[in-house]
Amino acid sequence: MIAADPYMLVKLLHVLSSTVVFGTGIGTAFQMLMAHRDGRPVVVARVAAQVVWADWWFTTPSVIVQPLSGLALLHMAGFSLFEPWIAASLVLYGIAGAAWIPVVFIQRDMRDIAEAAVAAGSDLPAAYHRQFRRWFILGWPGFGAVVLIFALMVLKPDL
Repeated sequence: MIAADPYMLVKLLHVLSSTVVFGTGIGTAFQMLMAHRDGRPVVVARVAAQVVWADWWFTTPSVIVQPLSGLALLHMAGFSLFEPWIAASLVLYGIAGAAWIPVVFIQRDMRDIAEAAVAAGSDLPAAYHRQFRRWFILGWPGFGAVVLIFALMVLKPDL
């Protein structure tokens, strides 16, 4: 049976929500990349629609839980927001968010463009490919920031 230690329960919530953020992010990125490589508008439209839903159903709630549970853990453990590894993780969280928010809208645009191509019976247009490049470029700082946050949370280095 799990002990009802509030700190451990909040920590579990924090770890689970970070896992959802990372797992959903890497999983949907892989699916979008594979759909793009396939190149058929019907495939891109379907996968992009699923990715948009995954972001709303899984990533968004977890992105909200992360700072709330993190702040609770800081308070419960007696850490300061100004610990260098915590401050660095907050900056990285901001970078990840600054990359992720536009990606949500880009994915929606990619879906809409692909659906229009399906309806028209045409190939994916240049507008889709421009959005894909933007999506791909923004994925790197977002993904990199999350990986670095994991490292900071586990290692708690003296910075």
